[in-house]
Amino acid sequence: MSMEPTSGSTLELRGVTKRFGGTPVVDSLDLVLRPGEFVSLLGPSGCGKTTTLRMIAGFEQPDAGRIVLDGVDIAELPANKREVNTVFQSYALFPHLTVAGNVAYGLRQRRVPRAEIAERVTETLQLVRLERFADRKPAELSGGQQQRVALARALVNRPRVLLLDEPLAALDRQLREEVQIELRLIQTRLRTTFLFVTHDQGEALAMSDRVAIMNGGRIEQLDEPELVYERPATRFVAGFVGQQNFFDDVRAERGLLVDGDGVRFLPETAPAAGFQGTVAIRPEAISLRPELGEVPVNACAGVVEAVNTLGDSRQYVVRTTSGRTLLTRSARVSEPRRFGVGDRVVADWTPDHVAVFPAALAA
Repeated sequence: MSMEPTSGSTLELRGVTKRFGGTPVVDSLDLVLRPGEFVSLLGPSGCGKTTTLRMIAGFEQPDAGRIVLDGVDIAELPANKREVNTVFQSYALFPHLTVAGNVAYGLRQRRVPRAEIAERVTETLQLVRLERFADRKPAELSGGQQQRVALARALVNRPRVLLLDEPLAALDRQLREEVQIELRLIQTRLRTTFLFVTHDQGEALAMSDRVAIMNGGRIEQLDEPELVYERPATRFVAGFVGQQNFFDDVRAERGLLVDGDGVRFLPETAPAAGFQGTVAIRPEAISLRPELGEVPVNACAGVVEAVNTLGDSRQYVVRTTSGRTLLTRSARVSEPRRFGVGDRVVADWTPDHVAVFPAALAA
């Protein structure tokens, strides 16, 4: 027997605000989760992502705004009356109960018939591949297995929305990556609406249908992972997701962008007259070649200061002629040429990799 997939639920946050001591931690936040969608809230500590999750769960009350689940405002309902469940970072398993007992706990509290409890616990443990561990205690399980018990305990209640508050943070890197895959497969199979909170950008990009980048209690960008990475909407998003080489104090001159050190940029879209702002270029978008003759547009000259091997890629630290540090990264298997410390090089890039942020978005 296996759990049947659901059609998922729609969750909407409309102008949700939460203040602590008069300071808004979540500030007029709007967010819509589509039925069966996996959305991650990603941002630094203090950006408001966990407070947002807690308001949806009913552990915090918003000072303003609405929280709407399938057309019904649930903002005033107590936590136990909302058809949402939460998986916490700490797992919060009962040490004296078996795995099956932990998973069944919520159903017993709701006085679900015993036969139905047994059936639902069995099918949920099968879903998370823990049926062989039903009679074990949490202390007898690995961290990854305990995390799956916590997930099963939430899913057995068949929530309309599952909230996950950094549930993988306590796992080591390899195990975390394995559980990421499992979690995504489970969500795809069930088509339950998931809202996942994390500060780990790789985790959010790997697992989500869409990622909401939060900063200062607001969402700066809500997009598919590829677009968040390749087309960041603001300088903050560009800097928070992945690494960037930033060129500040850039101005428009004769159809080009020029920074204070004289580096010239030609973006995909010609800059408007009077433009001032910032240019960003990803390390992996920059290629290196030997320095030969004049340096063209979308390039700068320098000397290799360091070479670092990062598993399947190689990172170069280049000191430009103006004294700027530039990071470049290339796949080792496809690298056309390897450079050494002291080599004089030209770093260049193509117009489609020039991200431009006007001063208002670069602040």
